[in-house]
Amino acid sequence: MTADSDPRALGAFLKARRAQLTPQECGLPEGDSARKVAGLRREEVAQLAAISVDYYTRLEQGRVRASVPVLTTLARALRLDDDQQQYLYELAGRIDAHPRRRRPAQRLRPAMRRLLDQLTETPALVLGKRLDILAWNPAATALYTDFAAFPANRRNYMRLLFTSPVVRQLHQDWAHDAREAVAALRMEAAADPDDPDLAQLVGELSLQDPDFRTWWAEHHVNSASYGTKHYRHHLVGDLTLDCDTWTSPDGSGQRLMILTAEPGSPSHDALRILTSWTTQQPSTGRTEDLTR
Repeated sequence: MTADSDPRALGAFLKARRAQLTPQECGLPEGDSARKVAGLRREEVAQLAAISVDYYTRLEQGRVRASVPVLTTLARALRLDDDQQQYLYELAGRIDAHPRRRRPAQRLRPAMRRLLDQLTETPALVLGKRLDILAWNPAATALYTDFAAFPANRRNYMRLLFTSPVVRQLHQDWAHDAREAVAALRMEAAADPDDPDLAQLVGELSLQDPDFRTWWAEHHVNSASYGTKHYRHHLVGDLTLDCDTWTSPDGSGQRLMILTAEPGSPSHDALRILTSWTTQQPSTGRTEDLTR
């Protein structure tokens, strides 16, 4: 321990802060059992921060010193503001490592916007870091769901795949598609292992879905940029679509995901019917910049 660190005070602060939060605030299910204490449980904070329950328990008990990556994920998991984050790092004796600058916002590239505007007969999405959904066209809304109905900071392809009944039921083989998506997110984790927002997303989904928890633990990875999707849409029936993902060359990590059908096939006809119902809608989804 350093001279200026106070593990007992750090533990007390962590315990007090989790008592101030509700599961709903953190995107977690409330659960069926009655809570004996107010706020989040230790295991819930540990899952949100992507650390073990034993390690988090020892942190609260002042028996271990927190590393900088752990402090970063705890700050995000516990919804700490700037002052609270500074206080957290001071208690841990890590004030020199306190990240004073937020990560730059994810801003939709103008070229991606223009591509979406021109894609009128095929569903298309722009995906950012952690598979955040940055923008979409009306055809994507018709195929998947009304993305605009979700807050910008909750608009994530992985989150919708596991938590939205509409998106989940769209997939004929949901387990296969969801597992491959988890593998793709694993690749994201390898590229930026210290991303606190990724740790929060993994923690939330691990608590909410046992399949996600199992597949994430398998460490299966997938970098495929194309494949075939089999959907069962409630309006037009079965669809077999080719899914191609094009990565922006500017290093932003933004990807354009396009779904197409073979010309003359039943899926092509069904997709044309589906997209024809969207011609009166705005040309693309206009999203807020994501600060994550």
